[in-house]
Amino acid sequence: MSGGIRFDGVSVAYGTTTVLDSLDLTVEPGEVMALLGPSGSGKTTALRAVAGFVRPAAGRVFIGDRDVTGLPPYRRGVGMVVQQYALFPHMRVEDNVAFGLRARKTPRGEIRGRVAEALELTGMAAYARRYPRELSGGQQQRVAIARALAVRPGVLLLDEPLSALDAQLRSGMLAELARLHRELPDMSILYVTHDQIEALTLADRIAVMDKARLQDVGTPQELYRTPRTEFTAAFVGNANLLPVTVRSGGVAFAGAELKVSAGDAAEGATATLCVRPHLLGLGPGPNTLTGAVTEVQWRGSTHRLYIDLGGHRVKADLRELRQPPGVGDRVTVHFAPEDAVLLPAEVTGGRPAPAAAGTPAAVAEGVTRGG
Repeated sequence: MSGGIRFDGVSVAYGTTTVLDSLDLTVEPGEVMALLGPSGSGKTTALRAVAGFVRPAAGRVFIGDRDVTGLPPYRRGVGMVVQQYALFPHMRVEDNVAFGLRARKTPRGEIRGRVAEALELTGMAAYARRYPRELSGGQQQRVAIARALAVRPGVLLLDEPLSALDAQLRSGMLAELARLHRELPDMSILYVTHDQIEALTLADRIAVMDKARLQDVGTPQELYRTPRTEFTAAFVGNANLLPVTVRSGGVAFAGAELKVSAGDAAEGATATLCVRPHLLGLGPGPNTLTGAVTEVQWRGSTHRLYIDLGGHRVKADLRELRQPPGVGDRVTVHFAPEDAVLLPAEVTGGRPAPAAAGTPAAVAEGVTRGG
């Protein structure tokens, strides 16, 4: 089954409420695409449109070169894994994995080999005779993935597959998913998540969604290093977003003149400067800012300082300090000109048009839970 997914102007509505608005997006064969966004952004609806669980009000969905918009789920050749595993408690692991194959009327002689192959891929071969209740949460999720892989889909749909796991299990499962992708390089994966770390770790590209629309799409590095909009910069990763005024050779912020690339922004224009907390250094240097510490958080290998700079709360993530400043102390921080990104005034604070599929985008702070 050939992989790849294409959304061609796909809209989904429930009554008068549009939950997915004119989505144009292509997932290439063999690509891992993460859909990242807050609750209500439309990402889960997009995945369900591919699976066949919702019917678009407009537009078409393609898997490979097939228009599957009107096909039932079982004829689409996709595998799907959801966050709650959805295993049959009365069936052993091997029977759970075989369920999709039997539903597709796969020849009986072929099922055993396909089940064994899927369990081997997911590291669950030794648990074939166990029941779901005898497995840990991470093991149950591996069985759910094995069941999806057993049908040999060209497209694997993952809907918040790790959200029910604790942090340590999530980390391990992320590594397993990355390994699976290496072993099945022709399979396209559409991965819905609210977790920026999952998206940045696993995806070849990330599509950032908000208010039922695609806002940005690009590689994790593009989105992180060159934010295009304030929304993306505030959603992916961590960022300080500083209101500035464009000056000749830089910008003005809280009474300080900062040297950064202003691009084509006109002098006197207002904009937002994006600076990552880990790119702020303590002490004087290029682009120096001075303010009062309002909070100090020890995070093991780092300290996070919250600093009041001209009425704006700025975060600085610093390698663990032997003698961190106290609340109320005045400190100086700095950042290199090349470590800041200026978000143009015409998109700052507003809702930009959807980005073309491949436009470098943005990253910063504040992940909201969602679907």
